[in-house]
Amino acid sequence: MTKLQDFGWNTTWEEKFKIAQASNKLAKTIPGRVLLEHKHSYRVITEQGEWLSSPSGSFQHTAFERRDFPAVGDWVLVEQMPGEEKAIIHAVLPRTSLFSRKAAGLTTAEQLIAVNVDIVFLIMSLNLDFNLRRLERYLIAAWDSGATPIIVLTKKDLCEDDTPFIQEAESVAFGVPIHTVSSFTGEGINELQQLLVDGKTAALLGSSGVGKSSLTNALCGTEVMFVQEVREDDDKGRHTTTHRELFKIPGGGLLIDTPGMREFQLWDQGESLDSSFKDIEELSSQCRFRDCEHKREPGCAVQNAIHEGTLTNERYNSYIKLKRELAYIERKTNAQAQIAERNKWKQVSKTLRQKPQKKR
Repeated sequence: MTKLQDFGWNTTWEEKFKIAQASNKLAKTIPGRVLLEHKHSYRVITEQGEWLSSPSGSFQHTAFERRDFPAVGDWVLVEQMPGEEKAIIHAVLPRTSLFSRKAAGLTTAEQLIAVNVDIVFLIMSLNLDFNLRRLERYLIAAWDSGATPIIVLTKKDLCEDDTPFIQEAESVAFGVPIHTVSSFTGEGINELQQLLVDGKTAALLGSSGVGKSSLTNALCGTEVMFVQEVREDDDKGRHTTTHRELFKIPGGGLLIDTPGMREFQLWDQGESLDSSFKDIEELSSQCRFRDCEHKREPGCAVQNAIHEGTLTNERYNSYIKLKRELAYIERKTNAQAQIAERNKWKQVSKTLRQKPQKKR
């Protein structure tokens, strides 16, 4: 019989399960954790085994947006189908963390990347993939997720001097731990494994070719993911991971590997912008005018810092760009929510009109 404690189950989740089970009147359900997400179904591990599971009809009917559906890492209430290794998902337990981004492309929709993780490993390699502007985006989303961000710089065996990379990362990641590792030689792997004990869960996030699959194999102590080489001409990676999956690792921890992200657009993380850019926020508080736009106003502390070289134009421009991006997402999502709400009440009114009236 499977021990759910090996997958992060504890007394806190047990209490959440009992509350959800009682409030939803789901006495026949048992708890399980989502290991893998297919197109319309999920692999869920329970104490009675691993089942292919799908949301119930009532679950799907009441789900309003993407985050209402299960994701890899979720704890769910499932009911086994009689005589089958399949189950029905009736509910999702309240999450402790949620890391998401705007879905790639032109549509304004949220894409869930990892849920119920304690640590977010932000992965960049010590080669041409290293990009401070991308790291700034990762940090904003990580702070907002509720998980602890940790920066992991991979491929240390291919880098003669990692000090400049560490210093650059420190310039935008205030107080965030930074680890340099090599999946090839094993250097730094043990330090990361020691962070994942007692059922703690981490997610690996980064672009293609940074070595996430190799790092997953190194942390798991066995080859659970297929690995491809990066292209020699531009150091860009090829997609190896095509789905999200949760793995057990030695020491009692768990790891969620995710597909490489060629683009990372933020999704409604305005409150965490200040945490990631607290250097600019602190400068803004020192400006002579409260409504300073940091352009040509006298006594602007931000422009003075740029002029003195203590703040780079690149970082300030990145701050402005991300602020505009978040404002745009907020406008779009608010408009979509209003449209969805109107459509819902239109449908309710239509149903009421079609319902036959009782004769008096």
